[in-house]
Amino acid sequence: MKIDINKVKIFVTIPLEDVENVRNAICEVGAGIIGNYSHCTTSVKSIGTFLPNDEANPHIGQKNKLEYVEEEKLEVICDIENVKRAVTRLREVHPYEEPAIDIVPLIDETCFY
Repeated sequence: MKIDINKVKIFVTIPLEDVENVRNAICEVGAGIIGNYSHCTTSVKSIGTFLPNDEANPHIGQKNKLEYVEEEKLEVICDIENVKRAVTRLREVHPYEEPAIDIVPLIDETCFY
């Protein structure tokens, strides 16, 4: 069996008030396409924590104070050739100094048929 990786799933946590901006920005550069549909995403609400050190420039909170933030974890599928463009755009519009971005390779399900 030959396993092809043609798509990835990008996960990122975002403050609630910035989710639509990030979602639209990454979908406009080609993330979130499934067949004949664009802007295909899903998200779940979560509580994120972080502790900015003296060198940080936090968007939310204060240096040296543990913060708890309501966030959404946005998930989007992306063709492998669009990943760099999508992540670059994500970083441009995301409000955090260091957004937590996971990129997970997806096995093409047609290899099982």
